[in-house]
Amino acid sequence: MADPLDRPHVALPRESGSTGPSLLLLHGTGGDEHDLLPLRELLSPGAAVLSPRGTVLEQGMPRFFRRLREGVFDEEDLSARADELAAFVTAAAEVHGTPPASLVAVGFSNGANIASALLLRHPALLRGAALFAAMVPYAEPPAAELAGLPVLVSNGARDPMIPRARTELLERQLRDRGAVVTDVPHPGGHQLDPEALRRTAGWLASLPTR
Repeated sequence: MADPLDRPHVALPRESGSTGPSLLLLHGTGGDEHDLLPLRELLSPGAAVLSPRGTVLEQGMPRFFRRLREGVFDEEDLSARADELAAFVTAAAEVHGTPPASLVAVGFSNGANIASALLLRHPALLRGAALFAAMVPYAEPPAAELAGLPVLVSNGARDPMIPRARTELLERQLRDRGAVVTDVPHPGGHQLDPEALRRTAGWLASLPTR
C-alpha cells in the first residue's frame, strides 16, 4: 500500500501565542506546496499549516486532479484524488500533531475544487473551508452531511471561468447539505482579492475555538 505521506508538502508547527485556526493550504494549477504559505500571516498568523502539492501533472503543471478540458472535471479522478488527499491529511496530522478536525482548508482555483470534493466525500475530516475562485466540483454531488460546517466562498464578478450563477449553485449545494456558507464576492477576476482575504481573516478569527 502506498505511503499517504509520499508527496511533497510543507508542515509548519503552531507558533507560540498563535490562537487562529490551523490551515490546510491547497494551491491552484501550476502552483506547489510553497505558493500559498504567505497566506498564513495574512489569515491566521502563526497557525499550524499543512500545504501539500497536487500529484497530477497537466502539461508539466501540478494539479490536484485531472480535467477533461477547461471547466470540465474528470469526476472519477476527482473522487479518487480527494480520497488520497484525505488519507494524506489524516497521516500528516498524526505525524505533525495537527488534528484534521482543527484544519480549515484554504484553496485557490484547483485547490478550492479539491477542497469542495474533500468536504463532500469526507465531511467529518475538516473544521471548515475557505474557497477562492471555486467551481462546482460534481454535476451530482454526494449526499454529504455538513451540518453547521463553516464554508466561505469568494469568487470574482469578472471571473471568465465562473459565472455568478455557478457560484450560487455551489453555495446552494453546500447549504442544502447543512453547511453555513458565507459569500464574499469581489469585483476582480480569477484571483485572490486583497479585500476578500482581509474579510476571510476576520471570518477565520470568528470561528469557535477548538
